[in-house]
Amino acid sequence: MSTLPGWLAGLGAGLTRFSERLDERREAAADELADVPDDVMPARDSVPPPPAYAPTVAARPDPVVAIPWGIRVAAEAGWRLLVLAGTLWVLMRIISAVQLVVLAFVAALLVTAMLQPTVARLKNLGLPRGLATAVTAIAGFVIMGLVGWFVVWQVMDNLDNLSDRVRDGIEELKRWLLDSPFHVTESQINDIAKNLSDTIGTNTEEITSAGLQGVTVMVEILTGILLAMFSTLFLLYDGKRIWEWVLKLVPAQAREGVAGAGPRAWRTLTAYVRGTVIVALIDAIFIGLGIYFLDVPMAVPLAVFIFLFAFIPLVGAVVSGALAVVVALVTQGVFTALMVLIVVLAVQQLEGHVLQPFILGRAVRVHPLAVVLAVAAGGLTAGIGGAVVAVPLVAVTNTVVGYLRAYGKEQTLRSTPPPSAPAVEVAPTPAPSAVSAEEGA
Repeated sequence: MSTLPGWLAGLGAGLTRFSERLDERREAAADELADVPDDVMPARDSVPPPPAYAPTVAARPDPVVAIPWGIRVAAEAGWRLLVLAGTLWVLMRIISAVQLVVLAFVAALLVTAMLQPTVARLKNLGLPRGLATAVTAIAGFVIMGLVGWFVVWQVMDNLDNLSDRVRDGIEELKRWLLDSPFHVTESQINDIAKNLSDTIGTNTEEITSAGLQGVTVMVEILTGILLAMFSTLFLLYDGKRIWEWVLKLVPAQAREGVAGAGPRAWRTLTAYVRGTVIVALIDAIFIGLGIYFLDVPMAVPLAVFIFLFAFIPLVGAVVSGALAVVVALVTQGVFTALMVLIVVLAVQQLEGHVLQPFILGRAVRVHPLAVVLAVAAGGLTAGIGGAVVAVPLVAVTNTVVGYLRAYGKEQTLRSTPPPSAPAVEVAPTPAPSAVSAEEGA
């Protein structure tokens, strides 16, 4: 037992000497490697080259470089278009969910654009803003209500006379078909009338449900009218502060451009509403006078319908003119209907080639194809209301986009530093001390 500590001590001393020898050998090997040149010493992390007999393998290019430039551009544009389409789809879903509110507010904007100049004139005459707004709004709503009441009164007053004339017209049409070269017999006409009567009798439930839906539509129309009236009052009275509040919702970087585009969009909308009202009034007066002198019944209600349908570009003129021609055909015959058609076409040609370019001018410049597509899209989306607001929406959008494009170019020119002036070669001049020394000599 006494020899165990000595043996352990000897073992520790041996391990110490072995460790010292290993350190000495490592230092010697490091010194030998330090003396070898770098071009002879291979890199530790380098991969040895392949043998000479190995086939050459081309390096694979970067995937981004391998894709053609056109496909990359198409992909970049594609995913951005998908994002825009998704955003537009969500926006349309939201608008369709609150369609009544949106149409009422847009109608209020159109009415406000028509009545705002009157408020400004009354303010210039010294009336307070609240009183000028109240007088303008009440007068405007009363006039529109009286026009609607007058149309309904004229229709109800002439309904019996119109029904009698329609019956006479149908009998005249029947006699014309019997004497025409189309070889139509009386039994065929009676069969058509019987089938029409049976169809109406069979679809009584559908007609009743349509009547109930008509009641629902009337309630929605009244609700929309009330919303439009309240919105018009607030827009006339407090439109400036409402616009300032809307600007606060816009990001600060884009606020200046939107603030500049807003007044221009409002001027475009005002010009469109004024011009459309004047053109529609001229159409209604001239076509109504032509219908009156041709002794067509309900000339005044037809003139009012022509005025209202004129707010639907292209389609409204065709529908109102066709309605006038049909009433003249049923009540007065083919010759009178042909004369009404001539009057309608003449007035519409005057409108398209003289009135609209002169009255609207360059304030509202929209391509006819854009008008047709806008009216079709608005009608499919929101019916008659969508067709009415489609064209002013396109006109305002055109104005805003054009201004923002010009504003963006101007900002780009402002942020770009001006090019440096070209260097001018100047003859060397001696220093002032040298000049004075020469003069002293």
